[in-house]
Amino acid sequence: MDPHLKAALDEARGGLAEGGIPIGSVLVHRGEILGRGHNRRVQSDSAVLHGEMDALENAGRQPAAVYRESVLYTTLSPCAMCSGAILLYGIPRVVVGENRTFLGEEALLRERGVEVTVLQDADCIALMERFIAASPALWHEDIGE
Repeated sequence: MDPHLKAALDEARGGLAEGGIPIGSVLVHRGEILGRGHNRRVQSDSAVLHGEMDALENAGRQPAAVYRESVLYTTLSPCAMCSGAILLYGIPRVVVGENRTFLGEEALLRERGVEVTVLQDADCIALMERFIAASPALWHEDIGE
């Protein structure tokens, strides 16, 4: 497994262990992880703290040039909110662990010139399938349904 996807998956597992939704993400610049995070909506009683948003927050303020040279790794296809942040900061590449359990705004990202690579990683898929089966109401809340 790619070490950056593994870091995102470790974040997702950490979020689940905290009682949250198992989605993790890391922001990588020139091979170095600048920020890592996981969905903290439950833990922080937040409306917006998805995994990608947490990773961006934990990376801190960065010059625009850094974002334009970075890759965002996420265990799950990014939703509209997270895709908006990717577009806002000009992140050119997103590596997605899986999109079988949830297909986010990949088409929008691609239309706007973002390179999106979907790995269909078995561990990412299994983690989300187990979570959705165990906590369907929480999952639907997270995706706005």
